[in-house]
Amino acid sequence: MPRSKRSKLVTLAQTEKKGRVNKERIFDEVREALDTYRFVWILYLEDVRTPVLQEIRSAWEGSKLIMGKRKVLEKALGTTREEEYRDNLNQLTKLCQGVTGLLFTNEPVDTVKSYFETYMRSDYSRPNSVAPLTFTIPAGIVYSRGGQIPEDEDVPMVHSLEPTMRNKFKIPTRIQKGKITLDSPYQVCEKGEKLDVRQALILKQFGVALAEFKVKVAGYYDGESSGVEKVEINMD
Repeated sequence: MPRSKRSKLVTLAQTEKKGRVNKERIFDEVREALDTYRFVWILYLEDVRTPVLQEIRSAWEGSKLIMGKRKVLEKALGTTREEEYRDNLNQLTKLCQGVTGLLFTNEPVDTVKSYFETYMRSDYSRPNSVAPLTFTIPAGIVYSRGGQIPEDEDVPMVHSLEPTMRNKFKIPTRIQKGKITLDSPYQVCEKGEKLDVRQALILKQFGVALAEFKVKVAGYYDGESSGVEKVEINMD
C-alpha cells in the first residue's frame, strides 16, 4: 500500500542542526567583524520593521549591521573576561538587552551619534501602544483618509470594504447609493489610550501613521583603546 503523503516525519535532530548552523554563522560573522572594524555599537531595535533595517543598512554601506539571537551575539562578544574575544568586550555585552543589533563601523563616534540622534521614521501604531491622537470618522460618506484631509482632496472608500468595516472593525457602516456611509460620527480611539488590535488595524486602514520609530543607542566599543563607552543620545 502506498505511503500517505499527507504527513511527513521531521526529526528534531534535523531541525536543531539547521538552527545550530545559523547560530554558528552569526557567531563567525561577529568575530570576523570584530577583526575588521574599529568600533562596535549596541543598538536597541525592538519592533523594528524590515524597511527600516534596509534603510539603515543602505545608509551605513561600508559598515556592517548584524542581528540575531541576543545570546548568540553575547556569546560571540564574550560574557566574561575569560570568554571575551577582545579585552573588555564583556563590558559591552552587559549593555545587550531586548532585541539587540550590533553595528560595526570605522566611522567616527560623532558621525554615528549624529545619525541616530536625527533618525526617525513614521510608523503605524501597534496593538498595546499608546494612541497618537483622537481619531473620529465623520458622519456621512466614509472617505479613504477618514476626515484627516479635506473631502475635495480625498476619495470615497471603495464599497467592497464595507463588510470589513462593519464585520471585522465593528464600525456601524452601511451602503447608501453605492457609497459606504455612517449615520453618526464614530470615534475609533482617544489620544493617550492603549490601542487594541482592532483599533490599530483601523488606524492603519485609514493611513494614520503618526507613531515614531527611533533607534536607541546604548554604547560602543573602541577596538584601538579597548574601551567601552555608554552613550546617552537625545531622542526628542
